[in-house]
Amino acid sequence: MTVNFQYVGVDVSETLSAFTKEKLEKLFNKYEFLISASVHFKQDEKNHTEGKICSIELSLPGPRIYAISNERNYEVSVRETIKDLERQLKKRKQVYKTF
Repeated sequence: MTVNFQYVGVDVSETLSAFTKEKLEKLFNKYEFLISASVHFKQDEKNHTEGKICSIELSLPGPRIYAISNERNYEVSVRETIKDLERQLKKRKQVYKTF
């Protein structure tokens, strides 16, 4: 499992990286065809109540899967993004089922 983190306009946080990696490990264990993940954290300058943006792109055979969420803090944003990715992965897994 390869996870690349990128912080855009945000201080690097080891705890946030560990939290995100822990959540992604569950996906990697559940869906064995995943190759790598690219995670981007950004701060929206215009929206101060929300504005914590997390975007994750998963690399796998076929087209890549991408999800983004904008929430009040990064942990909630990571959880929402992972939920969106898991929904997409469930659909994709049905394509990979062998009969």
